[in-house]
Amino acid sequence: MSNVIHLNVPSHRQSKAEGRSALLTSFAQHRRFNDDVFWLKENAELLNILECTGLPLADQALAAHEGFYEQVEKRLGFFPQYYRFLLSICLDLEDLGMAGTKGEALCAWVAQQGFAEAELSDLQRAEARRLMRRRGVDPLPHDTGLTDRLHRFIDRSETFAMPNKKAAYELTHIVFYLSEYGRRDPRLSQAAITSLEFAGILAYLDQNADLLAEICVAMRYAGQQPSAIWEDWLERETHRFSISTGPQVDTADDYHDYFVCNWLMAVSGRDAFVKPAEFDRMAFRRAQPFTGPLREMSECMFRMEDDRSSDWAAMRPHVEDALTEIGFDILTEARASSDKFEAFFAGFARTGLRRTPS
Repeated sequence: MSNVIHLNVPSHRQSKAEGRSALLTSFAQHRRFNDDVFWLKENAELLNILECTGLPLADQALAAHEGFYEQVEKRLGFFPQYYRFLLSICLDLEDLGMAGTKGEALCAWVAQQGFAEAELSDLQRAEARRLMRRRGVDPLPHDTGLTDRLHRFIDRSETFAMPNKKAAYELTHIVFYLSEYGRRDPRLSQAAITSLEFAGILAYLDQNADLLAEICVAMRYAGQQPSAIWEDWLERETHRFSISTGPQVDTADDYHDYFVCNWLMAVSGRDAFVKPAEFDRMAFRRAQPFTGPLREMSECMFRMEDDRSSDWAAMRPHVEDALTEIGFDILTEARASSDKFEAFFAGFARTGLRRTPS
């Protein structure tokens, strides 16, 4: 007869809210120092995702940022070049429940200093305007053409039929700002929707989960349903991330991919940030993806020179013969993911650019 007593006491399982709170603490206190611009970037991105998705947080989740909030005016006065990061963090903390109303005064001060007037790009001006309008301040009251210029950029669909990651990320961020991160209709034209489709096809062909997740979020903010092929793949990729913990882990990692994939999970109604997290230093690694066929396709088309055509039916056997078996499968999925694939390929072929001016 055994005298061992078994107690059926359930082990503590971390709730989703607790996991997100641990994530906040890790980025706020354990990965970098908060005078580091990368600290600003990482924390601004995470807080922005949590604020615009409304994902629940545990009690006292924002405590890790109390020191930052107390000193934000001082930091803004000494690091004005980072005013967009600093404002973003401050506003998101307040909107997530941090006690305080500093954001309104800071937005007014930044507008008075004319920091937005010093921006070189419309994208940065749009971000500055979006941030300060959250507290009723327009830093660019005389720039009445900014929105029209943003629409002209995203309406040029041919831009996004060619590999250009910078342009594709600018496309997604413009939609984020125009939609106020899903809070209003960005009023995209059909041409802009096509731009998102073309950029999505390219990202899938490149197996770029980071970019494709942003594209899917942007499409949803524009009232569009992204391809199930894209989103199902991204859901699988999200579950394949690994998290390591400890003082030795390298923070030159795939944290941004992890953020935006989970952002899409939240926006699309799936579970987000479900992996257990620690109140400690963490690193995030994406599982090694298959190599997409984008480079092979580009090289094939470039080598064909004057023999290449914008007609997918004519080019299909040449392109497919140049691919690995995995590349062929990914291309097949990309073709099935969008009814605009042939129109995309016509731009991708760049046949109209073969004759450059002499």
